[in-house]
Formats: sequence, structure tokens, C-alpha cells
Amino acid sequence: MAVPVQPDDAADTPKSPRYRLGGMGYQDAAGRRLSYASYLQLPELLSLQAGRSNAHDELLFIVVHQAYELWFKVLLHELEAVRSSLDADDLPEARHFLRRVKVIEQLLIEQVEVLETMRPPDFLDFRSQLAPASGFQSVQFREIEFLSGLKDRGYLKLVESAEERTVLEARLNAPTLWDAYQDLLARRGVRGAAEVYADQDRHRDLFEVSEGLLDHDEGFREWRSRHILMVERQIGNKPGTGGSTGVAYLQSTLDKRFFPELWEVRSQL
Repeated sequence: MAVPVQPDDAADTPKSPRYRLGGMGYQDAAGRRLSYASYLQLPELLSLQAGRSNAHDELLFIVVHQAYELWFKVLLHELEAVRSSLDADDLPEARHFLRRVKVIEQLLIEQVEVLETMRPPDFLDFRSQLAPASGFQSVQFREIEFLSGLKDRGYLKLVESAEERTVLEARLNAPTLWDAYQDLLARRGVRGAAEVYADQDRHRDLFEVSEGLLDHDEGFREWRSRHILMVERQIGNKPGTGGSTGVAYLQSTLDKRFFPELWEVRSQL
């Protein structure tokens, strides 16, 4: 992405920003004006959809999953902002970022419908080319789980590189959203989520944050469920390309919840 800076004496060093401010606006090292395509790095972006077959629907499959990874990147950005806002006792900001998370997760759910336009035979035209790659190898997906509170060291065995393991190790060792929420309650002198819900008027801002976290939990769980139905519609009970049991494995993840305490509190009211 273009990084706007004022020109300086170090502008020609290898570590200089890609773009600098010139008389005609932001320019690259060759003096070309910044454009829509160069700002978004479209030539590079649009060169990243090379498939492994001539199947018509492989382009759709790749684009949708790349879009998922881009949205996962944004989700991680927003969820980290939620955690930082909770740590700083800035609850209006935390609620703002949580509202955005909710909207993005609705978008993830809607994208499943695009994949469902593939007919099963059309998917099978290129599915064999995917093995042993599989969606459960998505590092960013696991980062979202770890950051939200679902930490499982066993997933480190699924990643392909030392760099990916380092990323997940860092998430395993970092505080979660639930940690930040619990610390917030402690600073407020609140004994737990049950107290927040029992006296919503007194703890209105805490209640709204609690509901925002629950929206995130529910949205991600709804996406899991919708994704499973799509997979079953495409491949039935066939094994997954990564060696899992396919739909059976995915169904086993449906009971995962980021904030079980926020669900349990309903039974305590």
C-alpha cells in the first residue's frame, strides 16, 4: 500500500517508502503519479488467482477464499482494537469496533451463497487439485479463534512453516478478548458477567460490550454452520482434501463458543 511521506535525503535507500510526495501529488520512484491501480496494487493483486486446472469454477473458488482471508485480516485488526479499547477503558470505541465485526461476519455468511452457485460436478472438476490443502490450515482463522479465547495448541501441528507456528505461538501467549473483558470487570469492581446482566441500568456500558462480544461469538458460529451446509451440499460425506473426515469434522466444531460464560449467564438470571 502506498505510504505518503515528505521527500527526504534517504528517499533513494532500499528501505524508503514506495511513494513520496512530489509536485504532481504522490509519486513512485520513477516519478509516476499515484493512481487507483497503483494505490491498491491491482496488477499484483489480480495476478494471484492462477488455478491448477482449466475448470471454469476454480476462479470463483479462489477469489471467494482469498476474499475470506482478506476479511479475516480486517477482523483481526478490529478485534485487536476491541481488546486495546477494553484495556484502555474506552468502551464507546470497543462497541464501535464490535459493531463493525458483526457486519463483517454477516458478510462472511453471505459469501457462502456465492460458493453455493457451484454445482457439485463443477466443483469436482478441480477439487482433486486442491489436496492436501484445506481450509483448516488457515492461520488467520486460527488467530481469530485464539484471540477470541478458543486456544488449542494442537493446531500448531497443522501449519506448514516455522513462520506460521511463530504467529500462532504468539497468539497462544497473548491475552484474549475474554481476558481483557475480565480485567475490565475487575477494575470496575464487578464480580462477573452475571452482575452486569442482573443490573443492566447500572452497568449499561458493560452490558452493551457484553452483548457486542456475544454478537461476535454468534456471528462466527453462524458462519461455521452455514459453511458446513455448503460443504455438505457440494461433497456430501466425502473426506476433506486435507485428510479430515469432511462434514463430520466440521460438525464437531459447532459447539465451540468464544465466551461460554456469556451464554451461561442467561440461565442464571
